[in-house]
Amino acid sequence: MQSYSHPPTEDPLFGTVTVELDHEAGTLVVTGDGVPRVVMERTAGAEVHSHVPIGTRDPASLVMRVAGEEVELRPSKGFLTRASYRVDVGEHRFVPVSLDGSRLSRAGVRLGVFVSTGDGRVTAEWEDGKPEAYDAAVGYALAAAFGTGAEPAWKLTVDAVLEAMP
Repeated sequence: MQSYSHPPTEDPLFGTVTVELDHEAGTLVVTGDGVPRVVMERTAGAEVHSHVPIGTRDPASLVMRVAGEEVELRPSKGFLTRASYRVDVGEHRFVPVSLDGSRLSRAGVRLGVFVSTGDGRVTAEWEDGKPEAYDAAVGYALAAAFGTGAEPAWKLTVDAVLEAMP
């Protein structure tokens, strides 16, 4: 992977949102007129995985700030189920719900579904949960940093079994 900078996304509720992802450096910046700035950084010495856009899912190796305030970022390891790929930030949960999409919720209220192919390009489709600017900033950041979507559990299980076979 490499550094990605795409034309800004025009979000239907929050206007222009810009996502800058640099896989090599382990940095992600989300900005926009209608959302607070988000910065996510991979710490020095972290083990880097090419299949994770930010480079790692290790919470000890990532720092995330929203509007200048550090937040607790808790990505799970991701293995046999879609839910195992969830990422929690405060009361926000980001979890795959389809092959290509992941849903953002706040305190159990569904806010929207994000799609990203892992190259920093992100789109959002908002649901009826009345998302706020903070929600949007977190959603765009998580989608860009970790990608979206996952195979169904049965496919992930079969792949894991096949990979373990000699």
